[in-house]
Amino acid sequence: MDDEQQRPEHGPLAGFTVGVTAARRADELGALLQRRGAAVLHAPAIRIVPLADDSELLAATKQLIDQAPDVVVATTAIGFRGWVEAADGWGLGDALLERLRAVELLARGPKVKGAVRAAGLTEEWSPASESMAEVLDRLLEQGVDGRRIAVQLHGEPLPGFVESLKAGGAEVVGVPVYRWLPPEDLGPVDRLLDAAVSRGVDAVTFTSAPAAASLLSRAEERGLLPELLAAFGHDVLPACVGPVTAVPLQGHGVDTVQPERFRLGPLVQLLCRELPGRASALPVAGHRLEIRGHAVLVDGELRTVPPAGMSLLRALSRRPGWVVPRAELLRALPGTGRDEHAVETAMARLRTSLGAPKLIQTVVKRGYRLALDPATDAKYTDG
Repeated sequence: MDDEQQRPEHGPLAGFTVGVTAARRADELGALLQRRGAAVLHAPAIRIVPLADDSELLAATKQLIDQAPDVVVATTAIGFRGWVEAADGWGLGDALLERLRAVELLARGPKVKGAVRAAGLTEEWSPASESMAEVLDRLLEQGVDGRRIAVQLHGEPLPGFVESLKAGGAEVVGVPVYRWLPPEDLGPVDRLLDAAVSRGVDAVTFTSAPAAASLLSRAEERGLLPELLAAFGHDVLPACVGPVTAVPLQGHGVDTVQPERFRLGPLVQLLCRELPGRASALPVAGHRLEIRGHAVLVDGELRTVPPAGMSLLRALSRRPGWVVPRAELLRALPGTGRDEHAVETAMARLRTSLGAPKLIQTVVKRGYRLALDPATDAKYTDG
């Protein structure tokens, strides 16, 4: 059996750490990431108020039963199902379904349409695009002046949707099917923030706008917002499931990446392309060295490296082929002290972790350098 066959398999996200801010379906997203090799730091940035306990939803449901709307817009499958289940729990389920059968019911996309039909109802219309903009266009084309329109809210901003309906003369009734609140335990969120500003994570995923807003708010409370925004601007990839989710981040000037299809699977696939593409890859001492978040690929073989070793390796890779003085490497080590012996100790462990000691050369009385291959070395040093 040759080396290629013996080499252990690793996923495209091996060596990367990804933060997950989701409260709902966090386990599913975490499992998808881990199956592709990522280390996952789970920090739910929000919590969801259970529907049956939400007095605002109860009040809105009673209002709609007592005073029929002309149109009801269902925006999410889980929200619509939860609304019907909560109404059942309050003894209002039959009355709500009877009311919904008598109005124009619009379902935003196939998943919502499925939830509507599972409740024994039939939608009047549903856009194939799953776009709220298309729903809005249809309503405005029909004319909304004087019409009463109930909109199932789902905890995320609907930019311009409600405002446009009101500007057209509609009376809009919001149906808050679930509400977001800050998490009761802020410990995981704080750990994620600390990891992000120290570049201990390579990406942070967002699947709802409230989670993004909550993380930014907590960063501001702790005085870390400028550092977090700087991290998102350079070293930590903010990945959003869709454009609505990205709104709070964009409000702070943060550029995000988003999949073409607004689903968890495509979000993970996007990370599988983006993160390896951002890793540094160098030809060193006859090997291909790819530096990832907390591990290194040496000729395609995954090598786990301690945090101190990763700090040294990143410092060396910023000037490949050039000698980096011990004093500078000492400053790069976590918890910097004054004893340059710490550099020698961490360097010995790094070389052992890499499994190829000649990748890093010791330059006596000066420091260390990555042993960049000669042809490449010329390219880096010719200016």
